[in-house]
Amino acid sequence: MTEPLLQVTGLTTELGDPAKPARVVDGLSLDIRTGETFALLGESGCGKSMTALSLMRLLPPSGRITAGSVRLGGTELLSLTEAEMRQVRGGRMAMVFQEPQTSLNPVLTVGTQIGEAVRLHQGDSRQQRGAERAVELLRAVGIPDPEQRLNEYPHQLSGGMKQRVMIAMALAGDPQLLIADEPTTALDVTIQAQVLRLLRDVQSKTGLAVLLITHDLGVVAETAERLAVMYAGQIVETAPVADFFAQPLHPYSRSLLESLPDAGKRGGRLAVIPGRVPSLDAKFQGCRFVDRCPSAIERCRLEVPEWRVLGEGRGVRCHLAEPDAAEASEHPVSDRTSAPTPEPSTVTSDLKSPSSDTPTETAQVPLLTMRGLQVHFPIHQGVLRRVVGHVRAVDGISLDLYAGRTLALVGESGCGKTTAGKGLLQLVPPTGGSVRYRGQELIGLSHRRLRSFRKDLQIVFQDPFASMNPRMLVGDIIGEGLQSLRLAPKRAERMHRVAELLELVGLDPASANRYPHEFSGGQRQRLCIARALAVEPRIIVCDEPTSALDVSVQAQILNLLKDLQERLGLAYFFITHDLSVVSYLAHEIAVMYLGRVVEHGQVDAVLDDPRHPYTRALLSAVPVVDPERRRRIILLNGDMPSPRHPPSGCHFHPRCPEVIEVCRHHYPVETRIGSTRRVCCHCAATGVSTPSAFDSKN
Repeated sequence: MTEPLLQVTGLTTELGDPAKPARVVDGLSLDIRTGETFALLGESGCGKSMTALSLMRLLPPSGRITAGSVRLGGTELLSLTEAEMRQVRGGRMAMVFQEPQTSLNPVLTVGTQIGEAVRLHQGDSRQQRGAERAVELLRAVGIPDPEQRLNEYPHQLSGGMKQRVMIAMALAGDPQLLIADEPTTALDVTIQAQVLRLLRDVQSKTGLAVLLITHDLGVVAETAERLAVMYAGQIVETAPVADFFAQPLHPYSRSLLESLPDAGKRGGRLAVIPGRVPSLDAKFQGCRFVDRCPSAIERCRLEVPEWRVLGEGRGVRCHLAEPDAAEASEHPVSDRTSAPTPEPSTVTSDLKSPSSDTPTETAQVPLLTMRGLQVHFPIHQGVLRRVVGHVRAVDGISLDLYAGRTLALVGESGCGKTTAGKGLLQLVPPTGGSVRYRGQELIGLSHRRLRSFRKDLQIVFQDPFASMNPRMLVGDIIGEGLQSLRLAPKRAERMHRVAELLELVGLDPASANRYPHEFSGGQRQRLCIARALAVEPRIIVCDEPTSALDVSVQAQILNLLKDLQERLGLAYFFITHDLSVVSYLAHEIAVMYLGRVVEHGQVDAVLDDPRHPYTRALLSAVPVVDPERRRRIILLNGDMPSPRHPPSGCHFHPRCPEVIEVCRHHYPVETRIGSTRRVCCHCAATGVSTPSAFDSKN
């Protein structure tokens, strides 16, 4: 067996006051071989990202590595000077960070940032060569119109595009080891499949090793060879991927798998792990998972479990894995000194129902209607800023939102999903069409008149860190809406409500006195959900609300959203690329491509029998947890066209595997299938093409 490329032994990292440190990485050991993908799993706050930052020696000022060894290709990284380490970063070892918005420089173009990495690590100072290589990398990671994107700034790209730019920058130096911290979190399933295929191709050609930090168990099942499960700073289980999914050994690992959403769990609640990850500055006497473990025995509280090697590549840190543990496990511990925090959905009693003087909407009367909604952004040129064209981000969509129901909007990054949500809320001015909330037309209202609707219409943004003021305490961020809408003018009243909301989303109420940068990515997403719930809205636009969450917290949030919907009649406009979440939570689904809806219907009908070729391609690209079940991915030709120059005819025809001649010249008329199904495709197998209330100008 070859020598590992990366060898980590006993790595220990501490944060904060040396007198009472938080040991965020505690005696971690792992190895990764050339060409191998090794996955690191665990909840937010378990220490996964701090492990990656420790390996890269990019710790915050209060962080320090206190013990251990990190060897890359025989070189001890912990003994290098900072100048020597700069040559390693980006060259021999590169990293894709979790939040692309905060990792990219907002005042430099995409081309400048990628070109800088090319010149630094490939030794070619020619600007033209840097631009050529940048175009190659952008095209390789699936960025449409890469020559145009070179001159754009990060704020002009969608969340998924920013993540792909980060991956392109990481690959610019041809590294030996790539540390990917949630690299596909912001990506839709088709681009995720492209990126994972890209990484596999690079691995096969160059022997690139990948440390994959992710909460997507489907990606792990299809991508990694080995994995490690991390909890409270320690690795609690390692295994080959196939063995892990066949038989997880640690109770924490089993709980993670049971939390996954799917259509089969639609009528019930998702299994959740009670409580939260313990504070890492605590003194642990026994197993760190004991207060949340359904199988804990008395010994788990009194003794620290030792690491047990169970076979080739298999190990676990659990008393119940020992041969004599079977009898003891029949008598689990009943008296816990630290009661777990209740699941978020069990603490919603203080939320108010819709006021009695408000008529209750029925399933037959839409709460909000969109008809032919258009959002076109003008393209300016020259000093006089002459308009020379438009980006048709949203190009005539028609949808209904009903009280107590969830409409999921899915599609690739850049297709206009987020812009549609912002247009619905009038956060960007629509170019045309109609948006009516409970009979009131919202388009054209002044800011003063729109203010009265802001309480009922809220949003959870895609990037949680970028949507919060870094200089404000999270208590003030969550309570800001209560203050500005005069729902709780007194600070004491606001802070009481903030404490309830933090408890609601599974965070410690004491977190109100911390700043956004002190939270993990998943915790920040929960803060944004709490902020949206603060003013008790009727409609929430959820823009990828679970994309940054691990599966256990995702289960809590989905249960919470479902409970709130059933109790308060909330309507969700749910923008996502996670079709497993759609199958569990949504009632209806709309598939969007290049600014238009190409298929719409009840979620079961669309997912079980997709009629549009694009929908079938999306479903084929969804990763599956079962490693024995291999998918046949439908590969789409080329990239998504630019909304600045959409193709003639059907917008999907340049990439469609089922294209016929009429697709190249005429946009398809909407085909009605039954009373609720709509498909825009010339090849729709059944149904009659008839005009409907949903038709828009094509």
